[in-house]
Amino acid sequence: MSFKNLQQLFDTFKDEETCRAYLEQQRWNGSVECPFCACTKVYRTNRGFKCADKFCAKKFTVTVGTIYENSKVGLRTFFAALYLISSSKKGISSLQLSRQLGITQKSAWFVLHRIREMLKDRQPQILKGTVEVDETYVGGKEKNKHKSKRVNKSGMANKVPMVGLLQRDGRIVLKTLPKGAANGVNIKPIIRKHVVNDATIYTDGFGAYKDLNKEFAVHGTVDHANGEYVLNGIVHTNSIEGFWSILKRGLYGIYHQVSEKHLQRYCDEFSARYNTRDIKDNERFELAVKNSEGRLTYNTLIAK
Repeated sequence: MSFKNLQQLFDTFKDEETCRAYLEQQRWNGSVECPFCACTKVYRTNRGFKCADKFCAKKFTVTVGTIYENSKVGLRTFFAALYLISSSKKGISSLQLSRQLGITQKSAWFVLHRIREMLKDRQPQILKGTVEVDETYVGGKEKNKHKSKRVNKSGMANKVPMVGLLQRDGRIVLKTLPKGAANGVNIKPIIRKHVVNDATIYTDGFGAYKDLNKEFAVHGTVDHANGEYVLNGIVHTNSIEGFWSILKRGLYGIYHQVSEKHLQRYCDEFSARYNTRDIKDNERFELAVKNSEGRLTYNTLIAK
């Protein structure tokens, strides 16, 4: 598919039948598979498919087992929303999406979260070479909150921490942590999971990164507290800090307020766009459609 803007996308996907045919091609590539038993022998019916396995024999459509399942929002609208969120560098709000696509804000909010579900990594990203690791915090200042919502904590204690691992000229991994959990006990397992042992790791002087040199080939640090930001032209965390600025401009400027419960989904959205920054918007769209497996229900989304 080749389109450069939203109008061309609508011209490409003229109706629901075209969208379904495209989804079938991207999901199964000519070899239809039953989403219930994985049987590859199926029959096409007037309304979809039927599994040929006598122990299954279930009927299904191309949307079953995907983020589009049982949604009253059509595929054409979903595709437009996917294009808008994946091509907007800092994201798009549910209010803006509802106005552009003619759906309610509630539907737009649900659609965006379903899309974030398909944008997240299915397999752990493995980083190598030179990797920058840094932590940041998301949350408003206590003095700016209503008196009923203020807590007797200062600094970062009441903000949500997240850790970022960025391979220079490569991919990024973002993980949120519970409040007050930004320490070596919680951060080091994330680094071990996503970074190979022979990698070079650069961090700031935060105590959570102490002794990483015992587990990885090189661990270089810069002491921001003393105005140290770059050593020898290579030891720095400027790349990951540049990403934090994009993330926070999106969270505060576009979404304004993000709950701790949903923050990881927003991180998945921003990391997906960053990790596909070198490809065109239509290619990013196509890649996301291929990753549409997995259903997210509204009750699951709003559950406490």
